[in-house]
Amino acid sequence: MLLALSSAALAQWQWVDGTGRKVFSDTPPPSSIPEKNILKKPGAGASPAVVVVDPAAAAPAATAPAAPQVPARDTELEARKKQAEQVEEAKKKAETERMAKARAESCERARKAKITMDSGVRLATTNAKGEREVMDDKARAAESQRMEGIIRSDCGPLPKQ
Repeated sequence: MLLALSSAALAQWQWVDGTGRKVFSDTPPPSSIPEKNILKKPGAGASPAVVVVDPAAAAPAATAPAAPQVPARDTELEARKKQAEQVEEAKKKAETERMAKARAESCERARKAKITMDSGVRLATTNAKGEREVMDDKARAAESQRMEGIIRSDCGPLPKQ
């Protein structure tokens, strides 16, 4: 167990940042940190002791803690975000157009079927066994009601989302 802890401690970087605080990390310091401020590199033969540093104790008492700095605007990141938003907006627009087209086709089919139902022509359906059955008045009324429901839902304006 001690060996596992010592290998983890050897894989640590240690440096002093721009505000004078010691930083411990398993990733290398940013390129803005000068080589002279890097205190320890992984595998540099430093002692394997685990060190816990209190940030208040590491900062000099005479100086106040530095205010967090706002990062500079990253124009490339903003451009990527804007492009991603445009792609997402295009997808939503395409989906809305697809839904509108499907509703229009459904509406047209339902209107044609309703006209056929109301014409009085004998209609036949196919049952589960594949046999042809002529629709009686009760089945015709039920199918007519179903077509009216489809016309009400698909032929009107798009519902609010």
